[in-house]
Amino acid sequence: MQIDVINFDGKSVGKIDLADQIFGIEPRADILHRVVTWQRAKSRAGTHAVKTVSDVAGSGKKAFKQKKTGNARQGERYNVHMRGGGVVHGPVVRDHSIDLPKKIRALGLKMALSSKVKDGNLIVIDSEKLASAKTGTFAKQLKQLDLNSVLFVGADDLDENFRKSAANIANVDALPTIGLNVLDILKHDKLVLTADAVKAVEARLA
Repeated sequence: MQIDVINFDGKSVGKIDLADQIFGIEPRADILHRVVTWQRAKSRAGTHAVKTVSDVAGSGKKAFKQKKTGNARQGERYNVHMRGGGVVHGPVVRDHSIDLPKKIRALGLKMALSSKVKDGNLIVIDSEKLASAKTGTFAKQLKQLDLNSVLFVGADDLDENFRKSAANIANVDALPTIGLNVLDILKHDKLVLTADAVKAVEARLA
């Protein structure tokens, strides 16, 4: 399939061919859900933890004598029912990541790209390079193009002026091709690829 290539002024500067096996497949919600679940689980730190009885510092001395205190009998001061004691069944350090075959991950990325094409939310620009790093000017260009929630994807390295200009605008993210992922594609309304990024994506997923 072919799609128009535009510049930041919204003017067409040519056309580009998109590979049907990457941008033209039918999206499946179950595949996209599996990939997003895998991606979110992998990003969890899993460093939450509490102290159990064996972790709390303190001696094993009996809290007070067994009888004639008027209190219920107690053993160590760091038992779970004592103030400052250990926590029972609390969170422990663990790995939240789950396994997902590489073929499913690649298929999910293809389906995420295809879903943007199908909904008419994929835009291809000739280049992301800007003459200067001015957030205000860039924000006006985005408004002219009606881009409120957008993910920009460049080839290998993003233009420094472009990266700085987009950094402080809400709901606007920019990634190199190597960082392209399903979650970021789906959480933005529009996906904008540079012409070089299209070639890089096709080479990555071929």
